[in-house]
Amino acid sequence: MENELTAPFPILGIAAWSGTGKTTLLEKLLPRLGAYGLSVAVIKHAHHSFDVDQPGKDSYKLRSAGAAPILVASRQRFALMQETPDQGEPDLAQLIAMMAPHDPDLVIVEGFKAWPIPKLVLYRDGIGDAAILTGRWVEAVALSAPPPIDLAASVAQLDLDDSEAVAQWVVTWLSAKNDTMSSKNTSSKHMSSKQQW
Repeated sequence: MENELTAPFPILGIAAWSGTGKTTLLEKLLPRLGAYGLSVAVIKHAHHSFDVDQPGKDSYKLRSAGAAPILVASRQRFALMQETPDQGEPDLAQLIAMMAPHDPDLVIVEGFKAWPIPKLVLYRDGIGDAAILTGRWVEAVALSAPPPIDLAASVAQLDLDDSEAVAQWVVTWLSAKNDTMSSKNTSSKHMSSKQQW
C-alpha cells in the first residue's frame, strides 16, 4: 500500500468526474477559505495541451526558440513556463515541491485521482462511476443526492451545493491535519535528540 505523499504543509485532493462541478465549487470555496485567514495554493491537472502564452508575444517567441524555462514577470504577476515534451503524466511530488517556497497553509490538488493524498470527492448523481467514493484516501464526499453506494463510517458526508459547509469541513480537517503534522514533527525531533545521546 502506498504511503501518503508528504509536504511541509497539508495537501487535500479534490477528485471528481468531469462535469461534476469541481471548478465551480473551488471558485466558491477559495474566497471562503481566504475569509478564514488561510493562504491556499492550487495545483490543477490538465488533461490536454494548454498554453498560458500567446503566439506573437515576445515570451512565446523566446520559448519557441528554446528558452527552457522562461519566466515572465510584471508588477502584477509572474509565470514560469517549462516545456515537458518527453514527460508522461506530471509528477505531483515535483509540483508540490515547487509550492514549498510560497509556504501555503494548504495546497488543494484538483485531479491526480490516483495519488496517495487525502481526498474530498465530489459526486453528482448520474455522472461517472460511484466507485470514486471509495478508497483508502477518501476523507469526505460532497454529494448532490444520497450516496449511491455504502460509504465507510469514517467518511464525512457533505452537500455538494453547500460551499460554506464544505469550507467549514476543510477548516476542521486542516486543523486536525496540522495537529497530526505537529505531533509527528515533535516526535521526530524528540527521537533525533534521543539518538544524539
